[in-house]
Amino acid sequence: MKPKIKAVLYVLICVALWALIPVVSKLGQANLDNHQFLFWSSAVSFLAFIVTTAITKRTKVFLSYRPTDWLKAIALGFLGTYLYYILLYFGYANAQGLEVLVLQYSWPIFIVILSVFILKEKLTFARVMSILLGFAGVFLILTKGNFNGIHFENYSIDILVLVAAFVFGLFSVLSKKVQLEAYTMITVYFLTATVASFFSMLYFSEFSLPTTDAIIPILVNGLFVNGFSYIFWIKALKGAKASFVAPFIFLIPMLSAFYLIVFFGEKLLPIYGLGLLAVILGGMLNKEK
Repeated sequence: MKPKIKAVLYVLICVALWALIPVVSKLGQANLDNHQFLFWSSAVSFLAFIVTTAITKRTKVFLSYRPTDWLKAIALGFLGTYLYYILLYFGYANAQGLEVLVLQYSWPIFIVILSVFILKEKLTFARVMSILLGFAGVFLILTKGNFNGIHFENYSIDILVLVAAFVFGLFSVLSKKVQLEAYTMITVYFLTATVASFFSMLYFSEFSLPTTDAIIPILVNGLFVNGFSYIFWIKALKGAKASFVAPFIFLIPMLSAFYLIVFFGEKLLPIYGLGLLAVILGGMLNKEK
């Protein structure tokens, strides 16, 4: 199978898993706040990866890490598995959810922009149109066609959400440059997130055990949504240009809407079809050169 086709398959797996975020977040935060939920999810992700590295006999790879390798993995872990989520959760806690969602999905745009400067990838007209159509589709799906329902009034918080989107875009582009074994690298990512979220939980909140109802959502989130999905994301970035992979992310809100319809009985709106059409048209323009 060609690397580009593998990259598409990997990113589509990420789309399917990341689209579950609204579901697991809604179910998993029954008695936990954002800081507590992030800590428990990160801890599950770390344990899953440390067990996986042991079972697959990759633990010896850690011995080959140079000090600079540890610093790179810790820094990237802080960016992509802690700082991104803590800023995003702060946005959801203090601003209108809809405006945060729209701003959140600017991170594929940041990937394309940063890939030009950091990875020296070419920015073609077709790719720009692909990104714009994809974002337009996301905007239609998230607003459900009611453009009056969104107001960007919390400027300081909106800026922090944009910073979060920029952070994940930067994390994705830099992860493509780092040449470390994927499983051990992501183990360090989630170790960093677990430690960082533990201290931020103690500072901004308090230690709390999840209820029985929250355990399954936390496990699903920790193992798959924010866990092994990172393996597929890194593999997708390694297999194709970052600017080629990024527009596929715009499928997430459409699939999230489908999940919410299935799990919570939300309405299927005609505007979703128009949003999906925009995303598909953007995808058709998104060709690897």
